[in-house]
Amino acid sequence: MSKIVFFDVDGTLFDDNKEIPASTKTAVRALKEKGIYVAIATGRAPFMLDDVRRELNIDSLVCYNGQYVIFEGEVLLKNPLPQESLERLITVATENDHPIVFSASDTMRVNLPNHPGVSKGMKSLKREYPKVDANYYKGRNIYQCLLFCEEEFDSFYSENFPQYRFMRWHDVSVDVCPSDGSKARGIRNMIKKLGFSMEDTYAFGDGLNDIEMLQEVGCGVAMGNGRPEVKAVADYVTTSVSDDGILNGLKQIGLL
Repeated sequence: MSKIVFFDVDGTLFDDNKEIPASTKTAVRALKEKGIYVAIATGRAPFMLDDVRRELNIDSLVCYNGQYVIFEGEVLLKNPLPQESLERLITVATENDHPIVFSASDTMRVNLPNHPGVSKGMKSLKREYPKVDANYYKGRNIYQCLLFCEEEFDSFYSENFPQYRFMRWHDVSVDVCPSDGSKARGIRNMIKKLGFSMEDTYAFGDGLNDIEMLQEVGCGVAMGNGRPEVKAVADYVTTSVSDDGILNGLKQIGLL
């Protein structure tokens, strides 16, 4: 029976410096040598994963929190945001001075220039401030938005835009996905098309957008540096990403 392991990126494969520990590289290589499939499950865009894909030789991706799924280079799922309600979200967000980054399959654009929240969020990802194009969403598939606002606005947006799901990834920003979107849905889609069993599916994560994924798979592992809410739902808790967390976790669940 084929096995597959999904890894979140930030805080799981990447440490605080956005670097992959040597022990993680060793662990991923060992999985592949054993014939175990390795995939990434992230809130990031596919075009933001070039470095990690190259370093770990991974070509299977659940991107945008499950809205864009690729297996070994083949796109299996595209689940864009509903455009009819995006206009209203943009209007309300702009009234509150909350910028929005629009993310397509190949690039991203922001609707407001020179905003400190966008600068802070992009810096944490080691990305440049996106080019400004307030109309970028028109006439193309947008798979996820980044809404830049403080945590106190989370309930406001959730209550007023039930067709979307708002998942906080930074103190200045939330991911905006379809209400039924999640990494878990992306994983279900991938393994169904590949004929894998969920009981032979594993996942590692640390953030709030990893909770459903860890609950869905046959075995979910939370990183030692993860949020308490994530550890509470995981089957196992490993050490932190900087303390050989991936290698230790894989040994803990018996894959290495």
